[in-house]
Amino acid sequence: MESASELVEFPLLLTPIDSHYRACTIPYRFPSDNPRKPTPTEISWIDLFLNSIPSFKRRAESDASVPDAAAKAEKFAQRYADILEDLKKDPESHGGPPDCILLCRLREQVLRELGFRDIFKKVKDEENAKAISLFENVVQLNDAIEDEGKRLENLVRGIFAGNIFDLGSAQLAEVFSKDGMSFLASCQNLVPRPWVIDDLDTFKMKWSRKPWKKVVIFVDNSGADIILGIMPFARELLRRGSQVVLAANELPSINDVTCSELVEIISKLKDEQEQLVGVSTSNLLIANSGNDLPVIDLTRVSQELAYLASDADLVILEGMGRGIETNLYAQFKCDSLKIGMVKHPEVAQFLGGRLYDCVFKYNEVSS
Repeated sequence: MESASELVEFPLLLTPIDSHYRACTIPYRFPSDNPRKPTPTEISWIDLFLNSIPSFKRRAESDASVPDAAAKAEKFAQRYADILEDLKKDPESHGGPPDCILLCRLREQVLRELGFRDIFKKVKDEENAKAISLFENVVQLNDAIEDEGKRLENLVRGIFAGNIFDLGSAQLAEVFSKDGMSFLASCQNLVPRPWVIDDLDTFKMKWSRKPWKKVVIFVDNSGADIILGIMPFARELLRRGSQVVLAANELPSINDVTCSELVEIISKLKDEQEQLVGVSTSNLLIANSGNDLPVIDLTRVSQELAYLASDADLVILEGMGRGIETNLYAQFKCDSLKIGMVKHPEVAQFLGGRLYDCVFKYNEVSS
C-alpha cells in the first residue's frame, strides 16, 4: 500500500561512505545479540504496540465506511496481537527484527488488509474544523508579540502544544477521548526549559539573521498540530521571505495529516486574496512525501518531494515519529531542525528526559 511511484532517497540526506544512515534512532539490537532471541528493547517496544491495540480497535469499530466494522476490528486486534507475540518468540519472523518502522508497517498492513483505510478520519475532520476556527486568533496573538525572539519562542511553543494531539500514543488517545485538549492551555503547561534537547537559543541567533531561502517541513498530525502549530510558524517564514514546502503523507496513518487533507485545510485557512491572515501564500508549496506511516525512512521519499527539496537550506522534521523515533541523528547537507514532544516513556528513558519533554535539536551546516 505504499506510494504508486518509485521512491527515492531524500536528496539533502548526508550519507558519506563512512556514515551509514539509519532511520530508527533507538538501537533495538547490536550485532552481538542472539538473532533468535528478542532483546529487552525489542520486548519493551512490542509491548508498547500491544498496549495501543485497544484504542486502535475502538477507532476501527466506529469506522462507518467499513461493512461489519466491529467484527473486522476484532480480527485486526487478534491478528496484530498474534504477530507481535510471534515477534517475541522469534524476532526474525514477519520481516524482523522489529523496530518502530516495522511495527508501524505491520499494523497498517493488517488494518488495510481488513478494509480499514482511515480509522481516524472522523476525529481528524472534527479536530481540523475546531482548529481552523481558532487559527486567526492564534496568529493574531503571535503577531502582537513585537520582540522577534519572543515571537519565535511563542511559535515554537505552539508547535509543541499542537503536537500533543497524537492518537498514536495510547495514554494521550485515552485523555483525548475523555476530555479533549485545549491548545492555549497546552502552550502554557509545557514542561519548562531547558528541554531534554534544547538548541532554541542557537536557532534564535540564526533566525535573527533571516537566512533561509527555502524550508522543507515534514509535518505530523492533523488538527491543532498542523493548523495551530505548524501553519503559524510556516506563515512567519513566508512573511520573512522564505519559500516553504510542507511535506505530508501520501496515505492515512493514525491521525497524521495526508497531502490531500493538507491541500483542503490550507484552502479553508486562506482568504479571498489567497492570503493567510495578510501573508501571501505564493511561496507556499505542498508536497506528497510518498510516506504511509507515522515514522519515515528518508531513503524512501517521493520523486516530487525530492525535486522540490533539492535546493532547500533548512529541513525540519516535526513530531515524535519523524523527528525523534526516526531521524533524530540524521545528518543533512543543509541546516536541520528536529522538533517534537516525547510521548512514550521508552523514548523519554532513552533520551534521559521526562515524559512530555520537548526536543528542539538544531544543526547548522557551515557554508
